[in-house]
Amino acid sequence: MTTVTPMMAQYLEIKAQYPDALLFYRMGDFYEMFFDDAVAASEALDIALTKRGKHDGDDIPMCGVPVHAAEGYLLTLIRKGFRVAVGEQLESPEEAKKRGSKSVVKRDVVRLVTPGTLTEDSLLEARRHNYLAALGSVRDDFALSWCDISTGAFHVMPLSRARIGAELARLAPSELLLSEKVEDTLREVLDDLGLEPTVLGAASFDSGAATGRLCTLFGVQELTAFGDFGRPELSAMGALVDYLDITQKGRLPLLRPPRAEAVSRLMQIDAATRRNLELTSSLQGGRAGSLLSVIDRTVTSGGARLLERRVSSPSRELPVIRERLEAVQWGVSSSGSDALRDALRRVPDVDRALSRLGLDRGGPRDLAAVRNALAQAEALSGRLEGEELPDLLTRSRADLGGFDDLLGLLDAALIAEPPLMVRDGGFVAPGYDEALDQARTLRDEGRGVIARMQGEYSAETGIGSLKIKHNNVLGYFIEVTATHADKMHALSERFIHRQTTANQVRFTTVDLSDLETRILNAGNEALEIEKRLYEALKTAILEQAPGLSTLALALSEFDLTLGLAELARQRDWCAPQVDDSRAFAIDAGRHPVVEAALQASGAPFIANDCGLSAEGDAAAVTLLTGPNMAGKSTYLRQNALIALLAQMGSFVPARAAHIGIVSQIFSRVGASDDLARGRSTFMVEMVETAAILNQADARALVILDEIGRGTATYDGLSIAWATLEHLHEVNRVRGLFATHYHEMTVLAGKLKGVKNATVAVKEWEGDVIFLHEVREGAADRSYGVQVAQLAGLPKAVIARARDVLEALEKGEREKAAPMALIDDLPLFSAASQRDVPKAVSRETSEVEERLAALHPDEMTPREAMDALYALKGLLK
Repeated sequence: MTTVTPMMAQYLEIKAQYPDALLFYRMGDFYEMFFDDAVAASEALDIALTKRGKHDGDDIPMCGVPVHAAEGYLLTLIRKGFRVAVGEQLESPEEAKKRGSKSVVKRDVVRLVTPGTLTEDSLLEARRHNYLAALGSVRDDFALSWCDISTGAFHVMPLSRARIGAELARLAPSELLLSEKVEDTLREVLDDLGLEPTVLGAASFDSGAATGRLCTLFGVQELTAFGDFGRPELSAMGALVDYLDITQKGRLPLLRPPRAEAVSRLMQIDAATRRNLELTSSLQGGRAGSLLSVIDRTVTSGGARLLERRVSSPSRELPVIRERLEAVQWGVSSSGSDALRDALRRVPDVDRALSRLGLDRGGPRDLAAVRNALAQAEALSGRLEGEELPDLLTRSRADLGGFDDLLGLLDAALIAEPPLMVRDGGFVAPGYDEALDQARTLRDEGRGVIARMQGEYSAETGIGSLKIKHNNVLGYFIEVTATHADKMHALSERFIHRQTTANQVRFTTVDLSDLETRILNAGNEALEIEKRLYEALKTAILEQAPGLSTLALALSEFDLTLGLAELARQRDWCAPQVDDSRAFAIDAGRHPVVEAALQASGAPFIANDCGLSAEGDAAAVTLLTGPNMAGKSTYLRQNALIALLAQMGSFVPARAAHIGIVSQIFSRVGASDDLARGRSTFMVEMVETAAILNQADARALVILDEIGRGTATYDGLSIAWATLEHLHEVNRVRGLFATHYHEMTVLAGKLKGVKNATVAVKEWEGDVIFLHEVREGAADRSYGVQVAQLAGLPKAVIARARDVLEALEKGEREKAAPMALIDDLPLFSAASQRDVPKAVSRETSEVEERLAALHPDEMTPREAMDALYALKGLLK
């Protein structure tokens, strides 16, 4: 029979409850891990793996991290896909010993740390949401619910199966909850988004139980005040609340009442289009190079998160769009915007401070964050006094007030810069609480008494180096060096021996012990009073949490508005005209990200117009031809981004813009394979094209680049041809269709809504110069050989390519078999010699002979000039 120590038995019992998580088992000042957890954690954290005792005859692997540095290690583990159960000591060792000398300190898991349930600033990105999402389903009906427990945001949306991938791409949740029955059916969607879900049992998604969970969370009898929710929505929201109850061990976060969203109110953008347009992250995966990174001028964390929401979810509601644009227009013309932005720079993250206070993970600095935010809100409101604001900002200004009493309380109670932890003490301002002031006086004067007592004892003994010190074991004690030990022992009636070390001897006195008791009691009393005051201040804040959340949103609205106004002024962006028509007219439009990159290098961006306005429900498609590298993809993307920016409520990079509401944006630009799922580049292209043709409606904006290029020429041409016809005749979209198939330009004469445009280039001495100008008309050729030459292909290859191209074009003109003409061409031989460097020939040219005979160091300037003209003449 295996003998297990009481401590290890406790560990194994707790670990059995959390088999899928690493258990941080608190032992004093460390979190220890054992067995497989220790092996996995030591590798993930790059820390030493040791051992402690034996189990079943084998050594027990062990590793640990200091409690004070645990957050950094937690962040690393979470980012590497681990979940962590934090097991704390629920009593002190002294309390445990009261139950028996061998009793083990009570421990239990107080929190399960997962990617979607983080609240600490050190574990989160301040300028991004951290969403936990749950997908509920009842038969074939679905709903998605998501929350950010660090800010209190809580949303729900019914949706079809076809929209699941697009909405998950929009939200980019850190963690997704699914029921066991749904996981397998969505495996392809999850793999495409790189999501590994957390699978819960069916009971978590029970829509009947969900009502009770939600009513308990919000303290209501029924949910009708929040909306009319169907069973799928209740299922998704109930699963979220159940999971939070599990991970937070019953301490639920401060979530705002659920806000119902509808797909019809937002511009729909699928996952592939989000990637192609690089809205919130670039194709390389980072924030740099994305649209969000280029347009972000916000100065608060809340404003940055609001901007990310707007970029990810442009509106389709005309009144909402116009309100936002009016607000930005006010910001552009306001003379006091700089002063307002200065006030906003000092606004802390109220939402996350509230969240930590609600989960009892906060501290004095969170109290101060609320105080400072209220102070800046008051200052901001004062600066706006007398201003005539647009409707959106008028409502936001109204939400800034009403907290005078709370601000007065926090101002009086807190020092300017409080410590991080309550246990550190010292955060309550002098004069706020009389009992606290008295305890502090005794504690602080006691330190002065200790100093005076040290002087008296030094004079009494004649030992100048005598010190009174303190540690947690002995308390206060008198310390002298070992050389003075005999003198102190001679005074044993007065000085009582406590301890001898290698170099020091320690004593105490009756007076010192009495003083220590008084000082310690005063210090502990002061700390206990501060703890009670902290709880009272926290309660006062949480009682006004709903209003404080509204204030935080108002501050974010001002920050975002002024940030977009600053962007418009800096970049010379214009106010778009957005209406309910099917207009799409861009005058001198630019790509915001490419323009920013070019400006950084001092190069200009060539602006271009775009006209896709359509009558009634007819299509309007521009067929764009021109060489690679000429800027077709940039042109396609910039017009999609201009529509998106306009409908999120921003000015746009153009001289003028008139945009009728766009319901969907679809983008098929760029090529990549998906080898993990057995998909070639062409297969990925066809899957994405199929999604567009099956989903695009008459208000969609579609941008397509090089459809059909991944297969044989005639196959590709036929697919591209049929795709354009379908977009025109069936989908009836507004769109840009870039292609190298020049044969398709004839469709402009056959389809009423199709017109040709080309990206202009100029040939110069065999090279091609890109002008980056989009003009009406069709390109006569692709200039592929010239682009290949610019890319650095060997000259022999370029020469051979020109010969083959000429043969193919001749065969096309003469209706001859092209391969027969190519077969007649000598392979990399004399036919290509005109473009091959002379160095490959065994004969030396006359120019080279004359050049080799020249000695520049011995020539006069006149002789050098004559020689140069002579060489030039030989070339002719």
